[in-house]
Amino acid sequence: MMDMSWVTGRIAVGGGIWSAENMTQVARAEVTHIIDMQIEFDDTPLAVPHGIAVLWNPIDDDFQPKSPEVFQRGVDFALEALDEPGTKLFVHCAAGVHRAPMMTLAILCSLSWKLEDALRLIEARRPVVDFADVYVNSVKRFLQEQVRAAK
Repeated sequence: MMDMSWVTGRIAVGGGIWSAENMTQVARAEVTHIIDMQIEFDDTPLAVPHGIAVLWNPIDDDFQPKSPEVFQRGVDFALEALDEPGTKLFVHCAAGVHRAPMMTLAILCSLSWKLEDALRLIEARRPVVDFADVYVNSVKRFLQEQVRAAK
């Protein structure tokens, strides 16, 4: 089975796809858009036969601060995707423990979720998540920059 946990009715978070068979399972789950956070593998060629749009937004799971640009790319892609009726978004990395949950947190907060509520929701729906402080702080910096940019 594909390693996917639905956080909302339209946003899932999980681990690597890696194979055509797994991508078929993702397509059967009616996923229309993917944010691939893993540096290890670009899903784009696997997604093409299914018509799934992919943003390969690779970052290392190195427990170092992540730049606001990484979040901006993912959030822009996610918000544009979710603005279309009937779309579903799958955010993943290799294991679905650090990078994908971090991006999902940024997306939910950009959809007006409070940080603590979004953290709790993601952890409840995907118990293997490990929100490293450095990654949560990276999301907080991104959100603060968003507020400053909006003024």
